[in-house]
Amino acid sequence: MFKVGHPIQQRNTSTAHQPDKKLLISIGLLIVLGLVFLSSASAAVAYTRYGSSDYFFKRQLLVAAVGLVLFYVCYIIDYRLWRKYAFFFLIISCIFLSLVFIPGLSRQSGTAKSWLDIFGFSVQPSEFVKIFFLIYLAAWLEARRKDLHDFKQGIGPFLAVLLVIAALMLLQPDLGTLAIIGSVSLIVYFVGGGKISHLAIVLLLAALALTVAIHFKPYQMERFQCAFDPSANVKAQCYQLNQSLIAVGSGGIFGRGLGQSRQKFAYLPEVYGDSIFAVMAEEIGFVFSAAFLLLYVFIFYRIILIAKRAPDLFGKLLCVGVASWLAIQTFFNVGGIIGLIPMTGVPLPFVSQGGSSLIAALIGLGIIVNISRQTVSISGR
Repeated sequence: MFKVGHPIQQRNTSTAHQPDKKLLISIGLLIVLGLVFLSSASAAVAYTRYGSSDYFFKRQLLVAAVGLVLFYVCYIIDYRLWRKYAFFFLIISCIFLSLVFIPGLSRQSGTAKSWLDIFGFSVQPSEFVKIFFLIYLAAWLEARRKDLHDFKQGIGPFLAVLLVIAALMLLQPDLGTLAIIGSVSLIVYFVGGGKISHLAIVLLLAALALTVAIHFKPYQMERFQCAFDPSANVKAQCYQLNQSLIAVGSGGIFGRGLGQSRQKFAYLPEVYGDSIFAVMAEEIGFVFSAAFLLLYVFIFYRIILIAKRAPDLFGKLLCVGVASWLAIQTFFNVGGIIGLIPMTGVPLPFVSQGGSSLIAALIGLGIIVNISRQTVSISGR
């Protein structure tokens, strides 16, 4: 039921050419800026904990180097090769998500078991599931595109596989990453030809599952309450949000200056993680923060252009999936910091300290750049 069949043969008139240079330059700029902002935001806590103000910067630089190697590997490999191993990627996703429950191998942070300890490094398997499951889903949708109107051939198997992934992530629990994977899966399913009525069923089930999760995890409800009323519990559940709002507000139009944040000095938690945008906004202000976010928007735009010119449905769905993944994750992080939505604890792509997130994103973008080599000329390239 879950195996990917033979994809529909499509006429491919594209020839290999130079990759999307604007996308490459934008990715490089985002990586450099991410390292600069991480260095500034993490300096104080790094010196306090490890006696070295550039501790997190050095680790992230090493991770970025590994990620760029994998980016290059994915860039030079024809993206169509991944389609042949789509089912294998699904199995690997399930195995990865199961490893966090093995004593001695998993590392618990608070109430969550979402990390593995491997040679002194923390690895978050769910970050790699984002790209692995996307490859499987894109290949499966391409193979089933004419049968998606049928419940048994379309939404039924799709929902069954998604529920397996969701169950493994709920047990950790990691609702933030699950929300990203679930949202991306629905977008890709729709673009791949899924029926709106079927998607409505999935959304209803997701709403019911969220209600149940909140019932058994009261702290999740507190996050929703903080988003609507940050003053509800300033010293406890809403503390991080309030400190984030103070940081963003004190940055003003042009900011205090790079390295001049006050909130990063033991006031704002996770300054090198999911709170890093608050430190950025305080240091560089509204104008430059908005310009930085526009860099993300430009990258999403270039990926969508590539999707429009992809030589097959598999490539198109991979582009849509990666663009949706990075866009949703960016929105979840920034939206949580400024109180638009409940905080999810997901990292800001390419900026927050986190090796798994950075490497997974670079793998995904490496595949996208390879697809850009296979397309016909894109207007504005």
